[in-house]
Amino acid sequence: MGKAKAQGGTPATVALTRAGAEFMLHPYDHDPGAQAYGEEAADALGVPYERIFKTLVAEVESGLAVAVVPVAGKLDLKALAAALRSKRAAMADAARVERVTGYVVGGISPLGQRKPLPTVIDFSALDFDTIYFSAGRRGLQIETSPANLITLTRAATAPIAKP
Repeated sequence: MGKAKAQGGTPATVALTRAGAEFMLHPYDHDPGAQAYGEEAADALGVPYERIFKTLVAEVESGLAVAVVPVAGKLDLKALAAALRSKRAAMADAARVERVTGYVVGGISPLGQRKPLPTVIDFSALDFDTIYFSAGRRGLQIETSPANLITLTRAATAPIAKP
């Protein structure tokens, strides 16, 4: 893996570059009619669904929080709440998520958000040398080590995905 240039990148690629983290970018042709963005990326790139992670934003008692789970599964809101020591979690309003993160739905990256949010990454990410997640726009995925993502987001890992 090489380092991408910060010039002309997304906030996520700029964050990785500034940190000196190794990563690769994987562009693909995004279908504007697609609704399942992670599955679309996995199919386009020929990557198993378990290695492509989606970034979801939930509302917990303390505010917004980020959950990073494989596209092969769904977010377990109770598990996310427990991981964040909260009593409850619910999916956040899409318009609010876009405002707070600076990204559009389907292109939300856990990196380079306008405001750093508490982040929990599903522990299954640790099963892989590298994982894929949104680079901050539809049609572009980042591949990097789970350790890079955990370090840069200051994330906790927990079993927050369900089949």
